[in-house]
Amino acid sequence: MALADPQARLPIWQRLLFAVPIFGWVARDLTLGDADNVWYALGGFASLWAISVVLFGIPGLYIPALLLVPVIWVVLLLITRG
Repeated sequence: MALADPQARLPIWQRLLFAVPIFGWVARDLTLGDADNVWYALGGFASLWAISVVLFGIPGLYIPALLLVPVIWVVLLLITRG
């Protein structure tokens, strides 16, 4: 009986991220899953944002945009580093 190769153990930060109930499941699927899962995650994010606009009005549009400002700063810094 042959044994399968043991899968390499993930780093501690990935194990902690994947342990978060809902966000970890999405992160694990994006990291280890199919390449098309990125588009499904972006569609889900856009849907949640649209739902917040419907429920809360203008603050539902502005507050997520303000929370994404640090993310855009990091993306811009990563782009300039090459």
